[in-house]
Amino acid sequence: MKTIQPITIWFAGNFYNATLLSLICIKDNLLNSATFYYQLQTDTFLSIADGNLTMILPDYETDWQTNNAAYLWAATQLGLTITGEYIPA
Repeated sequence: MKTIQPITIWFAGNFYNATLLSLICIKDNLLNSATFYYQLQTDTFLSIADGNLTMILPDYETDWQTNNAAYLWAATQLGLTITGEYIPA
């Protein structure tokens, strides 16, 4: 999970600030595409936006030695700015 520059989202009749990005790979064919499930969450872990992102070539050719590359790609797709690593208290 990564911390992000806060963005305001309308959810369930109220405005909330999303400050966390969660990303899970839900499908990877290990050849040329991967699908990720993302959640934008408040600092209390309320999920206020979610969806799927599918990465295809040429983005899929990235050297995936760490999860950071996938997070950076997802943040770019969503127009978000990653500010750091979420560290549980």
